[in-house]
Amino acid sequence: MFSNTSQSYGLPARALHWLTALLILSAIALGLYAEDLPRETSAQAETLKSLYSLHKTIGVAAFFTALLRILWALTQPKPAPLHPERKAETTAAEVVHWALYGAMLIMPLSGWIMHAAESGFAPILWPFGQDLPLVPKAEALAHSAKAVHKLSALVLYGSVGLHVAGALKHALIDRDATLARMTRGVAAGGPPLPHGVASPLVALALWAGVIGVGLTLPQDTPAAPAPALSEATVSEGNWQVSEGNLAFSVIQMGAAVEGSLPNWTATIRYDEISGTGDVRVEIDTTALRLGSVTDQAKGPEFFDTFTHPTAVFEATLTRDTDAAHLAQGTLSLRGAVQPVTLPFTLEIDGDTARMRGETALDRRDFGMGAGYTDEATVGFTVIVAVDLTATRAD
Repeated sequence: MFSNTSQSYGLPARALHWLTALLILSAIALGLYAEDLPRETSAQAETLKSLYSLHKTIGVAAFFTALLRILWALTQPKPAPLHPERKAETTAAEVVHWALYGAMLIMPLSGWIMHAAESGFAPILWPFGQDLPLVPKAEALAHSAKAVHKLSALVLYGSVGLHVAGALKHALIDRDATLARMTRGVAAGGPPLPHGVASPLVALALWAGVIGVGLTLPQDTPAAPAPALSEATVSEGNWQVSEGNLAFSVIQMGAAVEGSLPNWTATIRYDEISGTGDVRVEIDTTALRLGSVTDQAKGPEFFDTFTHPTAVFEATLTRDTDAAHLAQGTLSLRGAVQPVTLPFTLEIDGDTARMRGETALDRRDFGMGAGYTDEATVGFTVIVAVDLTATRAD
């Protein structure tokens, strides 16, 4: 039997029901298992990457399967309940059913939005992509999507538990054909009943609350996006940074991960006539952001921000040709001091200067990721980019 009737479920409805259940339960199991795994070494990180990639891919597949299942259900007759006289039980079952429909869509979709909005590891596998239309890379959006994802998981756990409990009650206590209609397509029950709007409205209100709470949960207070010089720093330099961005990127699991170090101060002395000067930059590494792997990047294997909360770059400035300049000096990071050359362009218009530069560092020079010896896990090269605007202080 292909189509539903008022007494039975057709083959497509039953197949989509069990396939959706299999995919969702598999994604949940993988996600919960990965949450508790250690992630200190490259081998552990590779295992986590594989588990989370499967978790995300299966979750996206579950979303499309559930969407197809719901669309099919809306175009088919719904078998009538076997005990229509039990009004409260029937209404409760319908509310749980509609809540479950919402969970099957909102939970994987919010996870996909979170993935698309943040930089991190564990790509979604083919044929699904990493990005979504109209979803920008934004930490605030990723935070909200993550909150909705976690809250919807609670609704999913609850609705699945109640759904299973109801099915077992029908099979073991009532001993009716409710479960058999979904497993074997058994026909049972009476004529179709009119569908009310109360149950879907209750479920809709529940999901409005879940999404509303998720979108309004406070985010960790981010570090100031534009570094400002202290009074002592201003008095020592003749240029004061008014706004700026210190970013870095690294290849992780084959994909570029973008990060930032938003808290830093700079003492800049520069003479326009000779094209020379010097700079000292102090960077608060505890404020770094690196998408979904921020905590891992702050850990002892990488930046070790607890032991080394500050990095320092000191360099002399020289002009090469026209706007092209070099900052040549040393970077003290994670207890190691290494020579660094930063090529940059400098454009001065009156009392405003715009500086942009980029250089490549090797994380191994600073003892980062000693356990990650394979570039397939974390690349050796880290690209550092600086973009700032400064105003004349003297």
